[in-house]
Amino acid sequence: MLPDIDSLALFVRAAELRSLTKAAEASHIGLAAASRRIALLEHRFKTALLERSPRGVELTPAGASLLPHAKALLHEINEMQAEMRDHADGRKGALRVLANTSVMTESLPADLATFSKLHPDVRLSVQERWSSEIIHALLAGDADVGIVVEGTQTQGLETRTYRTDRIAVVMPAAHPLASVPEMRFADILDDDLVALESGASMMRLLTEQAVIEERTLQLRVQVRSFEAVCRMVQAGLGLGILPYEGSSVMGQALGLVVRPLSEAWAERNMLICVKKERASNPSVNMLIDYLVAARPAAAG
Repeated sequence: MLPDIDSLALFVRAAELRSLTKAAEASHIGLAAASRRIALLEHRFKTALLERSPRGVELTPAGASLLPHAKALLHEINEMQAEMRDHADGRKGALRVLANTSVMTESLPADLATFSKLHPDVRLSVQERWSSEIIHALLAGDADVGIVVEGTQTQGLETRTYRTDRIAVVMPAAHPLASVPEMRFADILDDDLVALESGASMMRLLTEQAVIEERTLQLRVQVRSFEAVCRMVQAGLGLGILPYEGSSVMGQALGLVVRPLSEAWAERNMLICVKKERASNPSVNMLIDYLVAARPAAAG
């Protein structure tokens, strides 16, 4: 017999709070009832899950093994309930959207907000991921729509262009390169650089171009967010490398100069991706058509 969900939720609370008393209070049940639920759970698994002491409770090895599974199951149940609630409320469906950092920092939030206002019957669940992770999730069926940078392997997916962006250099206003008439990639290769972590597709492109130049990137700092790059540049740790649209407003607010690279390869397309069998979903099509149509409006 499978354990009941309420008992698993109680177990997770007890593990996180390290107190069965506090877990019982959070679950709005008495301590005696909470103890019976945990005892029943331990009986079903035929092993102790919590060690009791005057200071509270600690996980046994079995409890430590169960905890991530219980959390994952509760998360899935929550997602299931949310999706069923959408159907009960008359919504057409819930779409899972994954997008890379560039578009999440640029145009996508406003586009999705407008789409949600126009189509309140479609619920959007949005997460930020690296482009390679997005492709994996789409192929595995863990997402409905993804937005990645061009150059990421997209075999097995249908793609349409969403936006374009250009890689730029973020620098202090006093830096000698801030006043050059044309910013070229070779100009920055002698400087210390502040960039995104190596999982970002932009970093693979920059590394490839450095090899073509027969140079190496002087990576001094690698971080996960655009703001962190700009903060490091502001602190004097090097020149930043970021997409222009996502960094221009932020950089200028920090007193930095943001200059786009002039080379043709520095312009990148952002692609909307969908697994072929999901492309026939009406809500998916509606979202993709809206995002594609939003591009010329923003450009104009």
